[in-house]
Amino acid sequence: MTNINNEIKATSKYLRLSPNKVRRVLDQIRGRNYQDAVLILEFMPHKPCKAIKKTLESAVNNANISSQGDKNNFIIQHAYADEGPKLKRFQPRAQGRAFPIHKPTCHITITIQYT
Repeated sequence: MTNINNEIKATSKYLRLSPNKVRRVLDQIRGRNYQDAVLILEFMPHKPCKAIKKTLESAVNNANISSQGDKNNFIIQHAYADEGPKLKRFQPRAQGRAFPIHKPTCHITITIQYT
């Protein structure tokens, strides 16, 4: 939890999601207020929505700990997904060969601001 210039931050790390697919959802909620963002995340059919909603609720709960105000007065200031370490696996192929599989992870960071 970070509180600089009335901004509150929450981070989720090492999620087994592709950063590109997470960014696609984060672009939809960036700049919106809390209530609109939660509504969008509930009805979008993408897998990252659940993790993003959890991170957003964590940021709002961090703000409530620092005695800010009503949930509806929060605006999503920054929302971004960074790459985490890739899990490296191998798929067996014909004639004793191995095919590498890279399973991506990501870190989601959401910063909200009280208006």
